[in-house]
Amino acid sequence: MKKLNLLLVSMLFSMVLSAQTIKMSKENIEATEYVSRSFVKISGKKILKVEFDTTSKDADMPSYVKIKGFEFQNGVIEVKVLSRLMKNAPATSRGFIGLAFRIDEKNSAFESIYIRPTNGRTDDQIRRNHSIQYFSYPDYKFDKLRKTEPEKYESYADMGLNEWITMRIEVEGQKAKLFLNNAKYPSLVVNDMKHGSSRPGSIGLWVGNFTEGYFKDLKIVKK
Repeated sequence: MKKLNLLLVSMLFSMVLSAQTIKMSKENIEATEYVSRSFVKISGKKILKVEFDTTSKDADMPSYVKIKGFEFQNGVIEVKVLSRLMKNAPATSRGFIGLAFRIDEKNSAFESIYIRPTNGRTDDQIRRNHSIQYFSYPDYKFDKLRKTEPEKYESYADMGLNEWITMRIEVEGQKAKLFLNNAKYPSLVVNDMKHGSSRPGSIGLWVGNFTEGYFKDLKIVKK
């Protein structure tokens, strides 16, 4: 038992040592064709802003900025996010914002978990149940997953627009867990990510249709 405890302590210690706070700058991020990026000040702090290109009407696209030169397979990704709707956003807009990970070089395949902040406090219970979403690009977008395996890849959590929300995703093999606002227990558990477990890739800060997304305090632990 003593040896086992020492091993666990050693594993935790090595994870802490490998934690990285990623400074987001023009030099170390790149935007795909579906978004634009800029830096703005909120409460006196320089913040990354990512806006969805409204000429694209498709959902669940490679609409993110990628962290350059960073490869991730298993570990923890944590970031604070805030979303606002664009002025021309239709009534169906939800403030989609989240993370993409294990992104391939051509942006043709990745995993993602995002939130829909407008759903968190609506009086419509069905919408509340769709506050959090997992999808896998390109073959398993939200509409297909909702149709073939309803409720399995979505869940509820309290959230709202224009407020900072801490997202932490723990990834191990084919499994991913989303924790919100430093909660002890996950708000969503995905046991069978569609691209499998062995492929590493980039990390992206993701937004969806008609969303202005803001990101800060990005931290990554690689296992």
